[in-house]
Amino acid sequence: MEKDNQTCVTEIELMGFSDFQSLQVLPFVLVFTFYVMALVGNTLIVIITVTDSTLKTPMYFFLRNLSFLEICYTSVTLPKMLVNLISETQSISFVGCGAQMCFFALFGITECCLLSVMAYDRYMAIRHPLQYTLSMNQMVCARMAAGSWIIGFLVGFGHTISIFTLPFCGSNRIDHFFCDIFPVLRLASMNTHKNEVAITTTTVLFILAPFLLILLSYGLIISIILKMPSADGKHKAFSTCSSHLIVVSLFYGTGTFIYMQPSSEQSQGSNRFLSLVYTVLTPTFNPIIYSLRNKEIRCALRKIIVRKMLPQVTSMG
Repeated sequence: MEKDNQTCVTEIELMGFSDFQSLQVLPFVLVFTFYVMALVGNTLIVIITVTDSTLKTPMYFFLRNLSFLEICYTSVTLPKMLVNLISETQSISFVGCGAQMCFFALFGITECCLLSVMAYDRYMAIRHPLQYTLSMNQMVCARMAAGSWIIGFLVGFGHTISIFTLPFCGSNRIDHFFCDIFPVLRLASMNTHKNEVAITTTTVLFILAPFLLILLSYGLIISIILKMPSADGKHKAFSTCSSHLIVVSLFYGTGTFIYMQPSSEQSQGSNRFLSLVYTVLTPTFNPIIYSLRNKEIRCALRKIIVRKMLPQVTSMG
């Protein structure tokens, strides 16, 4: 009997866009546009940092990981969101919901850890410029990136298992556009207070700890920069960190508000809006921020464009 109860719900209805039933085309076009921009922008950064021999430093290794992560991150939620926007039924299978939640949490926590690693990398580049490439060698960078992915994997699967082993026999509707942790948890047919406390504690730990490491790294960076004698050196040091700081602000500004407050105090409307920013806008803006504020990325992109266009010009001549 208990086993039957645990399989009562076979699909989850995603009601996040139910307010836009009469305007489905507009949100579809907007989400589709941002999704394509995110895919193209992040794919370009991956290609540029792989093919350009001048971008083989640890900074670009981590940027390549971040861009690949953003491609995965957006692809977990946005394709299904686009399908639901043009479908009569806005639903996802129970198993599909579990998979979506698992990978969303996995990529989200991995990004938190990776952003803290990137902050540490900037600290090492400014604090020890002469020993930087030796200290942050390929093995060290690979281990740091792998550690970020492993932590994300453990947290993502841990959250999903703890939630989807609960009985789901009541409502199957959530006021969201993807299977996020707390909206799904509220559907469970039992008191989930202990689960909420455990999930919140774990989430706060793996969001707050990387954020504190970022703050520590940038506190040390600022103290080093302020001691630099030349204004030119200060400007150059700040410019290498500015893109990362903007990305961190976008990512943590929305994510912290959603996941670090008690579920009882969460407003569904504001959470849906912030989740949209978190899942759609942030991955789209990241490559734009890095390309606009990074001279080396812009130069590498121009070289690729010239190489692609030159054969065509030569053949026409």
